[in-house]
Amino acid sequence: METDVVVVGAGLAGLAATAELAEAGKRVVLVEQEGEQSFGGQAFWSFGGLFLVDSPEQRRMGVRDSLELATQDWMGSAGFDREEDLWPKRWAEAYLDFAAGEKRSWLRQQGHRFFPVVGWAERGDGRADGHGNSVPRFHVTWGTGPGLVEPFERRVREGVARGLVTFAFRHRVDELVLTSGAVTGVRGRLLAPDDAPRGRATSRDETGDFEITAQAVIVTSGGIGGNHDLVRRAWPARLGTPPARMVAGVPAHVDGRMVGITEAAGGRVINPDRMWHYTEGLRNWDPIWENHGIRVLPGPSSLWLDARGRRLPPPFFPGFDTLGTLRHLMSTGYDYSWFVLTQKIIEKEFALSGSEQNPDLTGKDVRQVLGRVKKGAPGPVEAFKQHGEDFVVAATVEELVPRMNALVGDALLDTGEVRRTIVARDNEIANSFSKDAQVTAIRGARNYRGDKLIRVATPHRLLDPKAGPLIAVRLNILTRKTLGGLETDLSARVLRSGGEPLAGVYAAGEVAGFGGGGMHGYNSLEGTFLGGCLFSGRTAGRAVAAAL
Repeated sequence: METDVVVVGAGLAGLAATAELAEAGKRVVLVEQEGEQSFGGQAFWSFGGLFLVDSPEQRRMGVRDSLELATQDWMGSAGFDREEDLWPKRWAEAYLDFAAGEKRSWLRQQGHRFFPVVGWAERGDGRADGHGNSVPRFHVTWGTGPGLVEPFERRVREGVARGLVTFAFRHRVDELVLTSGAVTGVRGRLLAPDDAPRGRATSRDETGDFEITAQAVIVTSGGIGGNHDLVRRAWPARLGTPPARMVAGVPAHVDGRMVGITEAAGGRVINPDRMWHYTEGLRNWDPIWENHGIRVLPGPSSLWLDARGRRLPPPFFPGFDTLGTLRHLMSTGYDYSWFVLTQKIIEKEFALSGSEQNPDLTGKDVRQVLGRVKKGAPGPVEAFKQHGEDFVVAATVEELVPRMNALVGDALLDTGEVRRTIVARDNEIANSFSKDAQVTAIRGARNYRGDKLIRVATPHRLLDPKAGPLIAVRLNILTRKTLGGLETDLSARVLRSGGEPLAGVYAAGEVAGFGGGGMHGYNSLEGTFLGGCLFSGRTAGRAVAAAL
């Protein structure tokens, strides 16, 4: 087969690149090792959160944001400190301009819309110039992940109808073809057809070979989150000992193969030790893929205890500093921790990441969404409380703690110590001020209209019977994103170790660290992964179209 461009990977970055190429009149073969049922990749399963700066949604919620403040937050979080951070930093600056500029209008032109309440994700480490979002910037797509994929899928299918885009599903790329030092196509194996539902493991039975010749190849194949051995191999010492037990935030086919394949062809991989994994993972009681994990998107009120029942120190509160908390937990010698909360807290503060866990937003059902402000936990959250293996419910601390110990098969928790920790925290609730940093943070969060309306429970004593029952939730490490990857310039061209482009090959999305080989640096501000796929995919598509 011969074409103008091969795009490897039918996730969000691949769709964005393919759409741009087709609309520029270029012929594209979109290659994907999974079947058509996996169209849209990981974006389909996502909550659809996007990072925007100084948006109308923010202003309507009383949030004052600016490019200057967002840049301060990004750079404080990224902590760029390496020679190879040259291109990642340039990508970060370009992405910030995009997020504060045309990103919203570009999406709206394609029919994309946002839920009106802006979320405050990754609230930070307590320093003005350190990690975290100073203000709410997490804009949830109306329709969640599927709603975000839809405009790009529509544009790509229009390219198919015009005869410009060809799908090559169940084609696994094993090699980039090199001719006189330039990439001139891809070569690999055909995989047997498999109609397993989206997300489930598919056959790796091979039925033949293929080779596609092209003027350019764009690699958009994702990260390594589905391969836990690779995750542990790349795990940095600064995050402690790699967890022995993790739950999978992505399906097994998110295997990182194309990183090594592109590196073998001459591309440079940088920052492989930078990664993003969550500490609030639940084992899905109704799994789609093997070892399927779901992340709790927590409000700030749950009491966070390590495996031995010790309260986590500031600033490691729910929803504040993901990697800082991960680093702290890995120093305890255990790969799990606990939330202790009340029914009143779970009703208002527990959200679950994922399109399938938010049927009201995913289905664009206004009546169901309005139900979030009523009494009672959302249906998917209540289902986890009833069926999830990580949940323990009891009327008293004396009933709760033995059941927590029984769940992990070890008497690590002392009932008296857990009670003393809870009582000490409860004693700080009597006044509207406190020396307890978490209680102060809870009250501060409720100064934001969106948090007070639907996200943060009224401060109360955990041992108040009217707020009960008590709930304990075991939290697992959940694999998710690769922050390093293939080094690219601002045209998304993959670079060699000497800094010159590897002719004929481009990269976008997670495989390129969402741009440059790591535009997030060491940390993410959240809502930046999907947006990074869109921005880098669009950049790659436009650059290739202009270069051919």
